[in-house]
Amino acid sequence: MENKKSAELYQKAIELLPGGVSRNTVFRKPFPDYAAKASGCYITDIDGVERIDFSNNMASLIHGHAHPEIVEGVIEQLKKGTAYTLASEAELKFAELLVNRVESFEKIRFVNSGTEAVMIMIKAARAYTGKPKIAKAEGAYHGTYDFAEVSQHANPSNWGDIDCPNSVPLVFGTPKGVLDDVIIFPFNDIERTLRILDKHKDEIACVLLDPVPHRVGLMRATEEFIEAVYKWTRENNSLLIFDEVLCFRVGYGGAQEIYKYKPDLTALGKIIGGGFPVGAIAGRADVLKVMDPREPKLLFPHSGTFSANPITMTAGYIAMKLFDKEAVDRLNALTSKAKEQIKEVIKICDVPVSISGAGSMFRIHLKPNPPTTYRETYQCPETLKVLVQLLDHLYYKEKILMINTFSCMFSTAITQKEVDRLSDGLMNAFKLYKKEIESIQQIN
Repeated sequence: MENKKSAELYQKAIELLPGGVSRNTVFRKPFPDYAAKASGCYITDIDGVERIDFSNNMASLIHGHAHPEIVEGVIEQLKKGTAYTLASEAELKFAELLVNRVESFEKIRFVNSGTEAVMIMIKAARAYTGKPKIAKAEGAYHGTYDFAEVSQHANPSNWGDIDCPNSVPLVFGTPKGVLDDVIIFPFNDIERTLRILDKHKDEIACVLLDPVPHRVGLMRATEEFIEAVYKWTRENNSLLIFDEVLCFRVGYGGAQEIYKYKPDLTALGKIIGGGFPVGAIAGRADVLKVMDPREPKLLFPHSGTFSANPITMTAGYIAMKLFDKEAVDRLNALTSKAKEQIKEVIKICDVPVSISGAGSMFRIHLKPNPPTTYRETYQCPETLKVLVQLLDHLYYKEKILMINTFSCMFSTAITQKEVDRLSDGLMNAFKLYKKEIESIQQIN
């Protein structure tokens, strides 16, 4: 067996961990492989198999693995301590870098994950407006907070009429009260969205949007959609809040830099941690004042044991300083070239496949045209089966690791050499599974 050591470790893991893993994203049948080391854009498992990493720990490693400058900075900080019940200068240094980087960031507060950032952002919006409900796009992923995950995996059996989408629980046992306080709208559909929001205009604290939502289909929100929702929130004493945990990498000032109308608050995570757990909430100073301990009436008491710990702040500062305008442009250009090469592969193989994305990330779809809505993006069981076959071929035969939605999140460690490997691997996979890809078109 090629991966004998991983198989042996997994037998021990299933005795200790539910399903043998601590996060379902790393599970792979019949068992996950275990990492031994990683450097740049390559990761090696404990059986010695080296793969190109186009996942980068679910898009969090903007400079790949073990970047020397980040490693050096973290080692120096480790010698001084990992976390204190005191503030640190590293926090101020990093806050200044990010606030100066993005137009809409007046103040910022650090937390420990993207999920936590979205959760805190929603609670801050409620505290500021005094309203209980939130609105979010159908199919959008915003972490594992009860309210944020509603309708994340809605499907044809439960998603309801597009004019009034159901609020669908992700986790069995989710309280009905949670579902009642989450309003679902179709992404990029101005007319339907405004009509849905109007029905609850006196109760909505915030409209939560990812401007390039991965699970919805990895397509940009239109300028017109952002403008319409922004203006609705102004007219109805609500906030427009962005989840840029994933898509902050799209531009130097995040995905929001291309839009005229800016969010009131933004949740950050992933790349701003330099490879360490991180989250942040940034935006209007008057809104974030709800957490200010100097206020006579504190609306939102907030703390976190490891929030703004100096290890993460040091790594994040170095990572984001390195990801300057030149680095962003260079990485986006390489990703754009990769997309063009993949489109050429699709054409050569004559398969009904398309590609979507923005900045340094893209997603491949097993349908001839890129989807424009979550309901078009939805994959039936037959499609998922073919998707797994393609991903397994790339992983085991081509030695390429992608995200399980058939997506790539590039790092600055990737070069044209790895892009060519990806193109060649996809060509081999498309040729091998051409009939299977074609067979699911009528189902979709």
